[in-house]
Parts: sequence; structure tokens; C-alpha cells
Amino acid sequence: MAFLGRAVRRVVTAVRPPLSPLCRTTARSYSSEPTKEKSVPYETTLQQKDGSSSGPTKPLPRSADVVVIGGGSLGCQTIYHLAKMGMTNVVLLERDRLTSGTTWHTAGLLWQLRPSDVEVELLAHTRNVISKDLEEETGLHTGWIQNGGLFIASNKQRLDEYKRLMSLGKVYGIESHVLSPAETKDLYPLMNVDDLYGTLYVPKDGTMDPAGTCTTLTRAATARGAKVIENCPVTGIQVRTDDFGVKRVKAVETPHGTIDTPCVVNCAGVWATKLGEMAGVKVPLIAMHHAYVVTERIEGIQNMPNVRDHDASVYLRLQGDALSVGGYEQNPIFWDEVSDNFAFSLFDLDWDIFTQHIEGAINRVPGLEQTGIKSTVCGPESFTADHKPLMGEAPEVRGFFLGCGFNSAGMMLGGGCGRELAHWIIHGRPEKDMYGYDIRRFHNSLTDNTSWIRERSHESYAKNYSVVFPFDEPLASRNMRKDPFHEVDFKETTLMCLKDYDYYGAYDMKKNVNYKYNELLGKEYTFGFPPHHDVIKSECLSCRHGVAVFDMSYFGKFYLTGPDAKKAADWLFTADVNKKPGSTVYTCMLNKGGGTEADLTVSRLEPGAANLPLAPQSNGDVYYLAIGGGVAEHNWNHIRTTLQDQGFHCQLTDHSEDMGMISIQGPKSREVLQEVLDTDLSNEAFAFSTHKVVNAAGHQVRAMRLSFVGELGWELHIPKDSCLPVYHAVMAAGAKHGIINSGYRAIDSLSIEKGYRHWHADLRPDDTPLESGLGFTCKLKSSIPFQGRERLEKQKEEGLRRRIVCFTIDEKVPMFGLEAIFRNGTPVGHLRRSDYGFFVDKTIGYGYIRNPDGGVVSADFIKSGEFTLERMGVMYKAKAHLKSPFDPENKRIKGIYA
Repeated sequence: MAFLGRAVRRVVTAVRPPLSPLCRTTARSYSSEPTKEKSVPYETTLQQKDGSSSGPTKPLPRSADVVVIGGGSLGCQTIYHLAKMGMTNVVLLERDRLTSGTTWHTAGLLWQLRPSDVEVELLAHTRNVISKDLEEETGLHTGWIQNGGLFIASNKQRLDEYKRLMSLGKVYGIESHVLSPAETKDLYPLMNVDDLYGTLYVPKDGTMDPAGTCTTLTRAATARGAKVIENCPVTGIQVRTDDFGVKRVKAVETPHGTIDTPCVVNCAGVWATKLGEMAGVKVPLIAMHHAYVVTERIEGIQNMPNVRDHDASVYLRLQGDALSVGGYEQNPIFWDEVSDNFAFSLFDLDWDIFTQHIEGAINRVPGLEQTGIKSTVCGPESFTADHKPLMGEAPEVRGFFLGCGFNSAGMMLGGGCGRELAHWIIHGRPEKDMYGYDIRRFHNSLTDNTSWIRERSHESYAKNYSVVFPFDEPLASRNMRKDPFHEVDFKETTLMCLKDYDYYGAYDMKKNVNYKYNELLGKEYTFGFPPHHDVIKSECLSCRHGVAVFDMSYFGKFYLTGPDAKKAADWLFTADVNKKPGSTVYTCMLNKGGGTEADLTVSRLEPGAANLPLAPQSNGDVYYLAIGGGVAEHNWNHIRTTLQDQGFHCQLTDHSEDMGMISIQGPKSREVLQEVLDTDLSNEAFAFSTHKVVNAAGHQVRAMRLSFVGELGWELHIPKDSCLPVYHAVMAAGAKHGIINSGYRAIDSLSIEKGYRHWHADLRPDDTPLESGLGFTCKLKSSIPFQGRERLEKQKEEGLRRRIVCFTIDEKVPMFGLEAIFRNGTPVGHLRRSDYGFFVDKTIGYGYIRNPDGGVVSADFIKSGEFTLERMGVMYKAKAHLKSPFDPENKRIKGIYA
């Protein structure tokens, strides 16, 4: 019998041969035979007793409305929710048996608290499905065990992180308690608490049984008319091109027949990339070995909570009267050559790698040192560049949906994500804000970049148990995309030379030493005011009192032209953008449910000959769209699919890479730019929300009088080759005015101070413009139809049940979002975004609040309440504002400075 303590000593004293970088997988073996029963951590699997796999378990239908491919957690949850939402002509195809890929060997943990409100909601739905809904529907027990969860903190920062989770949990009614080391010992007598700072205990966390869950899900789905077919691999996906040149899913091919279908859902886990290739779809994930061991019986462990010791990067899952021990290491093994012949199979466990988890587990539960190992489980899991799943409709092919890349969290996220995916397929969009999981969050140039996928996925895996700080930045795959001002220092601090990714010293890679950029980031990792707080303050106040330059080149820059351009603009944009040429309009784009898919500026251009990249060829209506850069890919696809769905004859062209963009803002911006631009910049000659093509230091640029910080200012949209000469001319003219470069953290502060929205922070696809205070962008007084209008009209008639509110606190403490909002002692919401406003000298936060009674959130409801904000368990008195506390009359953007 192997003992955990002996295993550690054996590996530590062994002679380890050197490893070639990133190539460990070539030396690893796996079995294509079914795993022997003693190595399987569950009493039963869904594998047939006789091992037969001669053909599909049911006849294939000729056609289906949806074909889900993959019988793991996500596939089973998706078909269950599709059927529950009324789709009966749906099919799930599994190449072997249900759960046979990666789901069967998952640890099955469910933790309710995560540093994301959306993820908390997704997890809550999974828990409801597993613990309640399925049993009520089928009479079958899924294997859910509610034994609680315990998060271990070995230092103050870690406990602060947990306290942030606790505050957010109060908004959602999730019970949790911060325990002292002594209280933790009372709860978990076998635990070593000598090195603990504290713990967070969540009583209603628990564990799921993959086999029991998936069996019950598919039974519930088939009872509603869905078909679940095992032993039926997919060999091809047929794609057709329609009359508009759009690629669409046509059929799914198998060795046993073809199913005609307009919709495929890729829930193939580590095999998802190969499935994507069949349809010409890029699936940016990578497979890695992920392991745990199961101990022999431990006296006294029964009914103990599951444990996550993040600082030791280890988890302890209760498994009857034993424990499963696993974690995340900095040197995981990549599985580069993914095998199709892999079902209910495992890799050999590499003890060299796994030892670190044993050491952490023994430190936490010392009794493990003398405990035997019953079985080892090392299987493949799929991981992604940001440790978030890949979901939604693929940009390359309409009707090809992704539900993969779950980073070993497919069981706990499966219920929530399965429901959202089903809603996405049926209604064209999810109910919740799923942008963080949407495949369209990645720029198209990266989704088939193997270096980027590998480096970022490794770092995300290695940092999975790291403290989640507000200003975390990756070290992997930097400089993959550069703008024209890359060599110019626009950051809040001196630009540091970035080094190649060192894999944190794993795989015998030489670790970067004296890495200034890494050291700089490390100083920012705090829940207090960061060291650069004063630098950001200087940049913000320079903008408020003088003039500052911001690099906005990351913005997306699109042109909309063609015969139906006006019709498309009317339908896409909430505001009336059909003003006279030379106008620029701030507007939103909505989804079918009235949620905000984007906020952007749309400029109407004069038709005429091409002057690219500043103007396209057009004989009719032409619009220039400038969209926040991090979400440009998402918006490009939203516009494109809307044009396709509506059948508009127009062209959308992307010139994002052809132009740079700088924004010059502040009371002295006019004086600076008047020396650079060959046009009159007075209010009369160049009004707010207008644009012109002008000369700047001998170069043509498009100048727009706009502001994202609430000051007098202009944006200069500049052809790539002209960027640096124009920039240097601006800096030379601004030298006598004290002009400075400013960074994005300054933009964050200045914009929240003014009350401007950031998309995907305080403005998301699950927020309508009316709820977010952007009703002024909506042409509701006109008769012009636009996407989402019906929802807004209904909301306006019925009154808002939730709305965004600005809060300030007098005490000088940092907040970052997720802090709970209380009205008269009752939780009513949480902050979406928070920052320090240096001009008003207060912490400012924006969050959506609800009326606990379900009634309308009126101005009187806000004015009459006493509000507090909870930060890490501490309450702070807050003042609610119906308007921005900074320049509520908008005088400064008009150039009016008292």
C-alpha cells in the first residue's frame, strides 16, 4: 500500500532526469482500454457491462432542429434545458458512452461564491437543478451531497478576498461565515490551523456525482422528447453558403448516417478543437493532464466540508469516508496529440508533478501522512487563455455553437451555462450577461495563434488559485498586437521592456530575473490603494485643470455603407444617427431583448470618392463607427449577424488596424490643438458632437469634438503612418501648457467621476438603456423602429424595476466593484464598478438596485432610503446621487469653465 507521506519522500529523494521544455506529454502514456474498476473514483459508470460498442444505441433521425455533440456535463445540461424550453426535435450524439471523455473523472465540487455576480448566478442554477429540480422531475437522486465548503486563508490578503466574496454573497442570499482558526478547528478537528489567518465557511456548498447527474439529465430530456444516442461518433459537419455568402451549418455526418440540421452545439471538451475544424471554426483551447488521488478510509473525516487551500494550491474533497486530493501546479503536462480512441481512460500519474499537492494536503490535514492511496486519477481537461469557457455562436459559421473549454469546472458551471446556451440557441441571445464566456471576446487574430493559446492557458492554469486582485495583468503573450503609438509612453509609469514568457520557471525554462515589469505589477496587487494611486491622481487632475493626451488606438473603427445603410443604421442604433453629414452621435446598440450590446459613436460622412482609411468610397449613406477596443470583435459580430438576420444589403468594413487615435482633453485642449489643426476650433465653428477632416502638421486626420472624461476635448483619428508625426506635433504645441500623457486607469477614474458608462462594467447586455440612465440615446419619441424598441416601450410604460445609481462615500477607502448595497439595512444590489474620483476627492461607485418588494425603483425610492455599502464585511454610509456629482450641467464639455 502506498502512503501519502511515503510518496512525498520517495519523489523528493529520487533522481529526476532533465525535462525538455513543454514536451512532457510525449513521454506520457495513456490507456485506450477502459480504466480498471479499482481506479475509477465512482462506484459505477455508464459503461456497458459487456463493453459493447457495435453501433448507435438508437436509430438516427433524418433531421433535427439542434444536434448537441458530446455527452459530458455540458452536453447533457444543454439538451436538458433545450427540451425544458420546449424544443423536442433535438439530438445528443456521444461517440462512446455518456461522461466517457472527461466528465466521468471530474471531482464534482460546487462552490457557490466566485468573484463575479454572473458566475454566482450560474452556480446557483446548477445547484438548484442538481439538488432539487431533477429529483422533482424524475424521482431520481442525482448524487448531490451538501457537506459545505471551507476556504482557507493563510494571510490577510487571502482573507480579504474571501470577505469580498462574502459581501457579494449577501446580495444573493448565500450564507457564509468568516471563522477564526479556533472556530475552524471546531468545525474540522482533523485540520492543522497553526498557520491559518482565518477561513470562509459556506454551509450549502457540496459535491455532485457526474454519472448520476448526467443519467438523470438525459432521462429528463428524453421524457420531453429529446433523443440521446451513444456509440455514435461525428465524422463531419456539412456547411453551406447561402445567397448572401454567409456560411451556415447544414448537416452532421456519422458512420451510421447523416442528420440534417441548422444548428450544432460543440460540447466535445478536449476534442472540441477537432470538431471545430470539421466546420472551419477556430476553437482556442488546449488539453492538459489534471490529476487527483483518492485516499483510503480516514477516521473522523465523515461529513467534513470540502476544503480549498488556495495558498497551497490544493483542494480536499470529501468522498464518503475518504478524501480526494488535487490542485493546480505551475508545470502541468500538455496533451498535444489528443487521441480519438480515449474513453473512460486515464494517464499515468506523474508523481514528480503531483507531489506539491500532497505536501500541501499533509500540511493542512496531518493525518494524511499515514493514510494510504486507494486510487490515482489523471485525466485530460480543456483549458483556455483566460480560464473562462468558450460559448456562443462561432463567428465563422452561423448555427455552430460552442459549449466547451470549461477549465475543469464543467460540472459546477454546467447547469447555469447549459440553460444560457439553450436560451442563446432558441432566442439568439443568452438571458444573462455571458460576454465573459462568449467566444467573440477574443480578437480573431488570436483564436488560432498557438503560442498565445498555449502561453495564456498555461498562465491561467498556474494562477487559478491565486488571489484575484482588481488590477491583475497577464505576463504571457504580451505584444501580440501593437498600436502605432506602442513606443510612446502612455502608461501611468515608465514603460518597461517586456520579456518573453518564462512559464514561471517550469519545464526547465530559465525564469526571468530582475523583471521590472513583473515587479511593477506585483506592487499593484492589493485591496488597498495601489502604489500608483498618486500617479493616477496627477494624471486626472492634469486633465481636469490643464490638458492630457490619451491613446485610444485600441478602439474599433468600422464603416457601414451600401444601398441599405440607412435602413441598417435606423435598425441597429437606438439614437437617430441620420443627422446632417459632419454630425457625430453617441448611441447604443441593443439585442432583441432590449439589452445593451454596445455603446459607441456613429458619425455621418459625406458620400464621395475613397480617401482611405479616413473615408470609404460611397455614392450614398456612409457611417463611421468608433467602438471601445476591448469589445470591438464582439460588436463587429453583433452588427454582422444583425445585418444578415435582417437581410440588409450593405457592407461593414473594418479599418481598426489602419488608424490610430489620440484624445486630447482638458480646459487647455483648444489652445493646444489650435496650433496643430488648420481649422477654427471655436464653439461656433466646431461644435460639440461634430467632426471634420482637417490637416494636422501636414497630415490629414479626422477630428471629432467629443469627450469620454467630461472635459473640452477632441479625438484625432489618424492614418497609421501619420500617427507619430501628428502626436509629436501635439506634444510640442502642448509643452508650454504642461501637456502630459495619461493612461487607462486615469480614464477609468475620470469617466466614473463624470458618470460615463463603461460597457461590460456598469453597462451590459442584461441592462437596458432606460435602466442604465441612457434613455436619452433612444429615439422613442420618433416612429422609427429599432432592435429592442418593444422592450423599452414596455419598460417605460410599466416603470423600472431596477436602475443604476451613483454612490459616494466620505471615508477614504478603495472600492473596486462587487461591494453589497444596502437600503435601510436590506440588500438591494451590488456595485458594478467603483473607482476614486480625484476632483471630487471621494470614492465613487455605480450599481443597479432593486426594490425588495418588487415594485418600481423611483426617484423617491432612492431619495428616501438610507444607503450603506459593505466592503469586506465592513459597512460604510453612502450617499445616493440621481445625477453625476461632477459637472451635472455638462458645462465643461461645452468649454464653459467658471
